[in-house]
Amino acid sequence: MRTSFRWLLLPALWLLILSGPALGEPAAPIGSSLDPFGGTSINRRSGSTLSKSQPSVWEVEGLDSSACYQPPDLPVLVAQSSKPSLKEEELELEEKLDTIADPLEPVNRIFFHVNDKLYFWALKPLASGYNAVVPEDLRLGVKNFFSNLTTPIRLVNCLLQANFKGAGNETIRLLLNSTLGLGGFLDPAKTELRIEKRDEDFGQTLGFWGIGPAFYIEWPILGASSLRDTFGYAGDLLLDPKTYLIQSAPVGLAIRTYDQVNETSLRIGEYEDFKKSTLDPYIAKREAYHQNRKHKIKNR
Repeated sequence: MRTSFRWLLLPALWLLILSGPALGEPAAPIGSSLDPFGGTSINRRSGSTLSKSQPSVWEVEGLDSSACYQPPDLPVLVAQSSKPSLKEEELELEEKLDTIADPLEPVNRIFFHVNDKLYFWALKPLASGYNAVVPEDLRLGVKNFFSNLTTPIRLVNCLLQANFKGAGNETIRLLLNSTLGLGGFLDPAKTELRIEKRDEDFGQTLGFWGIGPAFYIEWPILGASSLRDTFGYAGDLLLDPKTYLIQSAPVGLAIRTYDQVNETSLRIGEYEDFKKSTLDPYIAKREAYHQNRKHKIKNR
């Protein structure tokens, strides 16, 4: 009987040895597993959790718990979904790089403040007084007259840019406005035939043929410009009939000043609103000038 009982105990002891922990190893709770979200062990029988201070099954078995898949946190998913594409990043970089060089900024800022004071202390008071005395219709007629007088500038530059349709429109405008428009005081070409003026100059012509602006220049009295547009302004003077019709320098200066005062009287308040809407008026003016010139060259 004892012999048969011993033979019954031997298989039971053999099973206990095979199923038990290795020598020197702590026993892991039965039915426990690693929680992939929190990194804690959960006992499936009792429902209790084991803190990270207690060794998990992966640590006991000698396995790396980082090999188990752990889904990324929600903020990471949101950041990845909101990350701009490569094309968007290239466009943003291109916009940031699309600015005009300004190696003369210290000097330009001085001239900017000079022009700013000239506007508020001289030009604006003159334009405001002129605005109060002269009716708007007459001031618009004066503007049309000077615009019609400078038609050769726009006409020649349209031809230099191979814009023959624009050159044809400028020719029609000159003929109609000089005759039916009473010497250019009226604009029947625009009001009756809907032929708009082509705002072209020699600076745009140079840009059309691939010459860049080089760098920004703030000229006293003349205002915003660039190296390219400075040469363009000199070229426009050669095409301006006033250069040849007015022989006296003081008379020519007086007429150009009157033209500027009349033009300013039609848009008083624009510069003031512009300054209020910017943190750095100088930078804003420089970049606005550059973008405006670029737009005119591209959309001729």
